[in-house]
Amino acid sequence: METHALLALLTFSAVSLFTPGPNNLMLMASGANFGIARTMPHMWGVVIGFSGMTAIVGLGLFGLFHAWPASFTLLKIVSVLYTLWLAWKIARAGEPSTSANMDARPMSFIQAVAFQWVNPKAWSMALSAVALFAPDERLQSILLIAATFGILGIASSGSWTLMGLSIRRWLSSRTRLLAFNYGMAALLVGSIALAI
Repeated sequence: METHALLALLTFSAVSLFTPGPNNLMLMASGANFGIARTMPHMWGVVIGFSGMTAIVGLGLFGLFHAWPASFTLLKIVSVLYTLWLAWKIARAGEPSTSANMDARPMSFIQAVAFQWVNPKAWSMALSAVALFAPDERLQSILLIAATFGILGIASSGSWTLMGLSIRRWLSSRTRLLAFNYGMAALLVGSIALAI
């Protein structure tokens, strides 16, 4: 990849990864609610899951959407429903113990990896990156895109988790924690509207 194309990829990746979206908002909420140590599996699941998804998209899944356009519509519907459920879980994370939230815990590594496949922003980023920076679908270009997302994803995931952690003390009040979680849930719902 030529230098100007690599700089464009780095810029695209940084802007895409650091702007608010479902992954970042959930990492911030998890950092605030559970701390950094308990959020680490979630962080690594996002980084590895999204990089892997991008590689798989570039290696041929992209063609499925061209061959069967209805599959992309189905993916959007599943993505919206699952993200709405996650928003509900975030909103309920700070409420008094009820059967609905007694199992409140951060997203696991596997859950975070799996979430990439129903995350509308992740799909938009992966499809756009492959179309823009690997239109010839060369393995070297696809792996470079996935690696770029992986390396910058570590910084992005860590930053958003640390932002959540930094406001954790302020959220020691149950009222503020509930307001924060409801706000994060609303932003998560808003982010899927923008991504779709």
